[in-house]
Amino acid sequence: MGFFTDLKEDISQAVNEMVPEETENTAKAVEEVTEGAKTLTEETVDSLDLDALLDNLDKEQEEEKVEPAPAPAPAPAPAPKASFYEAPKNTGKATDETAVITGGMVIKGDLSSTGSLEVLGSITGNITINGKLNIVGTVEGDSKAAEIYCEGAKITGEVNSQGSVKIGQSSVIIGNIFATSAVIAGAVKGDIDVKGPVVLDTTAIVMGNIKSKSVQINNGAVIEGVCSQCYADVSPTTFFDEFKKKSK
Repeated sequence: MGFFTDLKEDISQAVNEMVPEETENTAKAVEEVTEGAKTLTEETVDSLDLDALLDNLDKEQEEEKVEPAPAPAPAPAPAPKASFYEAPKNTGKATDETAVITGGMVIKGDLSSTGSLEVLGSITGNITINGKLNIVGTVEGDSKAAEIYCEGAKITGEVNSQGSVKIGQSSVIIGNIFATSAVIAGAVKGDIDVKGPVVLDTTAIVMGNIKSKSVQINNGAVIEGVCSQCYADVSPTTFFDEFKKKSK
């Protein structure tokens, strides 16, 4: 403890330079204070646990360390954008709009519209129209509409109309025809199923069976098939069955 020894000597020297009468008493007092401080300091240092202090200091420093902020969550993927054009839902009601497939246009794929359609070009695919369908060009696929008119058309597929069907001269249809009424002046290879009347014009050529309520065959029409008026008000089968019962 060289520090305390030097301190004692410095104080003693300073005291000796003071007034002679107080020198002896003051020196004793200084010596007592110095010894007490020395003893207190040694006891304090001995009582300290330096290892524990260092451990506590390390723990405090670790607690004071700022934890890194959590990484931000990845941003959700953007929702897919709506297509530029979304087809309107088909409610079954016809609108006043009329689309036209021009003569030089070729479409491959199904086609649907809530309005009417006029086909002058070529379509490979099914056609579903709420309004009227007028075909002058070529269609390879089934056609369905409220009313169907064909003039000089070439159709391969079924023709299904909720109302009337008109097959003009020079039109050729390879497929069955379904309607409530029909007027045929062209060529049809397929069965004709009509709930109402069927009129075969003089230029009509039909290769298939005809089921209807009534049939009108004009002079010159050619038919290869069976004509059945199964939708007529009078059933021939029922008539003759009742006739047999009455005859017995």
